[in-house]
Amino acid sequence: MDSSSDSSLLHPRGAARGRGGVLPAAIAARRHDLQTEHGGRIHYYTDDSAAGRPLVLVHSVNAAPSAFEMKPLFERYRGQRPVYALDLPGFGHSDRSDRRYSPRLFANAIVDFLEKVVAKPCDLVAFSLGCEFAAQTALTKPDLIESLVLISPTGFSARRLPTGRAAERAHKVLSVPVLNDGLFGLLTSRPSIRFFYSQAFHGAIPKEMIDYAYATAHQPGAKYAPLYFLSGQLFTQNARETVYGKVTQPVLVLYDRDPNIDFHELPDFLGRHPNWRAERIAPTRGLLQWEQPDQTAAAIDRFWSAHQAA
Repeated sequence: MDSSSDSSLLHPRGAARGRGGVLPAAIAARRHDLQTEHGGRIHYYTDDSAAGRPLVLVHSVNAAPSAFEMKPLFERYRGQRPVYALDLPGFGHSDRSDRRYSPRLFANAIVDFLEKVVAKPCDLVAFSLGCEFAAQTALTKPDLIESLVLISPTGFSARRLPTGRAAERAHKVLSVPVLNDGLFGLLTSRPSIRFFYSQAFHGAIPKEMIDYAYATAHQPGAKYAPLYFLSGQLFTQNARETVYGKVTQPVLVLYDRDPNIDFHELPDFLGRHPNWRAERIAPTRGLLQWEQPDQTAAAIDRFWSAHQAA
């Protein structure tokens, strides 16, 4: 495992320069690389200056995600307990090679990270599609996860996304170089990024979010993992029952309104799974940890306190 020094926060050695320039650090914290069996090289941020149960933060998957999405929670809890934030394979400063990306690859990469770096039971907080990978991780290695907090999780929508052969056909079309270069370039232009975030925020969009999303989406290899996302291949079919329904750890869902998904199936699911609870953080449109950081952290703290008291 190689670690980078704090002096490399802005311009890490060996960083590739894309059209967005050299990608800066998503979080001002110590940074490390871990070579994993399943996900290749994973980059992560850590502050382990405090004692306690580790907290691991997992970002979402879209055209331009990274550990930056989890920055408010990292900053909130650093110094209170050990905190880790990953760049998932294909994103941020992690390996962006041209390979087949799948839910299993992401879940196994998180497993590798928990086993090799955290090495003790942790609380896992995940965002959007990252929630499906986090839940799968909890099934694979239940002894390494004490609790799950799922922020705006996918998998509870009444809408159905393409899966199986339909998703493979969609990816085949999106894999045509001229087509995918044009599409990805359009999706990751500054106007498109600004439009995406305008749907996810009630108020002003933090400029740093737009700047970082643009920079990370214009690094070498940035298109490979998102193309699997756009074709639907990173969503688990019927994740509600095949993944979420099998989790035995305490789970908290935080949600409100989201422009891309709904939570139509959540109430029925909660009624059938007593280890799950949910809390609405309003008014928000998906990025709860950015729009309402105090409300979000207070809900998480109440959940952890109740779990520890049980």
